[in-house]
Amino acid sequence: MLVQQHTIKRPISTSGVGLHTGVKTTMKFKPAPDHYGIRFRRVDLGGSPEIPADVDHVIDVARGTTIGIGDARVHTVEHVLAAVVGLQIDNIIIELDNIEPPIGDGSAKPFVEMLLNAGTEEQEAPKDYLIIDQVIQYQNEEKGVHIVALPMDDFRLTVMIDYNNPALGSQHTGLFNLEKEFVTEFSSARTFCFLHEVEVLRDQGLIKGGNLDNAIVIVDRELSDPELRKLSKKLGIDHSVILGTSGVLNNKHLHFRNEPARHKLVDLMGDLALIGAPIKGQILAARPGHASNIDFARKVRKLYQQKKLVRKYQHEKKEGVVFDINGIQRILPHRYPFLLVDKIIDFKMDERVVGVKNVTGDEFFFQGHFPGQPVMPGVLIVEAMAQTGGILMLNGSENPGNKLVYFMAINNVKFRKPVTPGDQLVLDVEMVSRRTKVIQIRGRAFVEGNLVAEGDFTAAIVDREDGKAQADQVSAVKSPQTN
Repeated sequence: MLVQQHTIKRPISTSGVGLHTGVKTTMKFKPAPDHYGIRFRRVDLGGSPEIPADVDHVIDVARGTTIGIGDARVHTVEHVLAAVVGLQIDNIIIELDNIEPPIGDGSAKPFVEMLLNAGTEEQEAPKDYLIIDQVIQYQNEEKGVHIVALPMDDFRLTVMIDYNNPALGSQHTGLFNLEKEFVTEFSSARTFCFLHEVEVLRDQGLIKGGNLDNAIVIVDRELSDPELRKLSKKLGIDHSVILGTSGVLNNKHLHFRNEPARHKLVDLMGDLALIGAPIKGQILAARPGHASNIDFARKVRKLYQQKKLVRKYQHEKKEGVVFDINGIQRILPHRYPFLLVDKIIDFKMDERVVGVKNVTGDEFFFQGHFPGQPVMPGVLIVEAMAQTGGILMLNGSENPGNKLVYFMAINNVKFRKPVTPGDQLVLDVEMVSRRTKVIQIRGRAFVEGNLVAEGDFTAAIVDREDGKAQADQVSAVKSPQTN
């Protein structure tokens, strides 16, 4: 696999109709700088808005993947994205003057040929691989979908499809060497549908640009001649349509015996591009589709964003430590004597964080609480849980250095056992809910596995420069000892 990031050497364009919308679109690939990523640009709209190619911008997965931002959107991006990532291109601008890329022949090959014609060039920045170091699973029992990512120091992709339909049956395929196999073995695999779906899809306002030259139609039902003529008219086909004997409408020749499975692999590649990083890992997918692909990509992207955040704030990589005290000070505004978390030992973005506070005999509060019988004040245990919970504000779209967390409510607090010098507080905080500016968390504090305190917290995330003004707004419910 390549080491450095790549883009294309020169712009190149093509025109054609979109599969579902039927609109005519001119699409141009253009070079982009390091770390730019893959972005779609709608040059027909005011301001030429750009849509980053990531799952955070997916707005629809009906018979294709649609991304959007504001009023700008682009339909059916998966074949274009498969071509881009299949050629290991990291940074590129994809300009369109309409809402959907050209469908070409229904495969990724036309886009692959364009990009190869444009040429690729190495850039200065190294690739930002997402290294799968844990098993990630997605299942949809109702649809029989199972997708799993496994650790591997390479990229492999295996797909099995089974529609419980005798016209197609069960098929499987696998890509084991991206550089050697994608262009020749997979890029030309074309999109397909079943004959019984065609009229329904057309009635739903889809496949307006579909025809027998850009899609394979699997024959799974008998149609009379009048029905075939009606179908041809509805699809705007001016030549004869026959059921044939090959199992494919008009006896259309398949590029591969398992071309439908290969195309599903191409679709999956395109959807996984929306993770936003090239993968080192093995992906096994049973009965994938766009909706399941995107759900799986969301889970994997979350891991990618978490790893980026850890790299960003991790001062020094240590066994069993996610953030040491230096990393914590880059995230939280608190300082001595009111920084009450020494290290973070577990962090799952938007889910859970575990911190540690070593309670020593020289803590400032023991001087007066209580002389001769030191006990850590309960409000400071609560504060330690709250500060640990502040780490959960970290996500891929925010810069915590520019944020403050103001606690608006603390409920159901219980103290179970006293905490004394020499104890090690383990602070386990879980996300209950998260909205744009408000989070709800539940914290528990343990000493040697025994619960010593617990409570529920509601907090507002505010911009640091606006902190005072917003603090005034919540002052009526803000607890002084927790900020």
